Amino acid sequence: MASRRNVIHEQFFNALISGDRDAARSVVNEALDADIQASQILTHLFWPTLEHVQNLHRNDQLSDLAYQFATRLLRQLVDQMQMRLESGQSRDCTVLVACGAEQAEELAAQMAADLLEADGYTVFYAGGGIANDELVEQLGQMKANKLVIFGAVPQTVPYTRLLIDRLHELGVCPDLQIIVGGGVFNRAEGLAEEIGADLWANDPGELVQTMAENPDRRMGEDQRTVGRRRRQGKSQAA
Repeated sequence: MASRRNVIHEQFFNALISGDRDAARSVVNEALDADIQASQILTHLFWPTLEHVQNLHRNDQLSDLAYQFATRLLRQLVDQMQMRLESGQSRDCTVLVACGAEQAEELAAQMAADLLEADGYTVFYAGGGIANDELVEQLGQMKANKLVIFGAVPQTVPYTRLLIDRLHELGVCPDLQIIVGGGVFNRAEGLAEEIGADLWANDPGELVQTMAENPDRRMGEDQRTVGRRRRQGKSQAA
């Protein structure tokens, strides 16, 4: 079984990086014909393949062309798979999903958004490259319950840190739960806690499960390092 799974992953990876649309679709159709659920295809085929592609590209082991082939073709397949996801009961909970600006980050965040919507959340997917002030304003307007940020590269961390700091400084959506996920948070142990996230997950599937199991978890004020010096300065000045 494991060897068969490895063969499928290799076939899918090779199809993506070569831009072979027919071959990539054939792998997906084979999985669907085997009655594998859409959510499992997203979490057990699309996500690990995307992470592999991203790691190779980051380490200069994959050309820009192959990376572009893979991410663009995979985005099409993710769009198609979204229509096959089974919808769960409404959770009466609004989530804003954002991410870093890289293509792979946007694709990972899209997978998370699709899985969260299928799990009953009302989801707004902003993607990457959005100014923090705009996100803060939007969170306040929609009275969001949760903010999800997917980051795969180190450059996303300062952006996320400043966003969380700004939200707490302004008191926008004081009960907002902040969840982070993706490669950069996986590689640096304790980073998610350091920047003040309430929850964190390694991948989109784990993110959905973690959010369902911890709907009310919040990071305590004394646990947050984000904005701590600023808060201490204000306290001393007072």
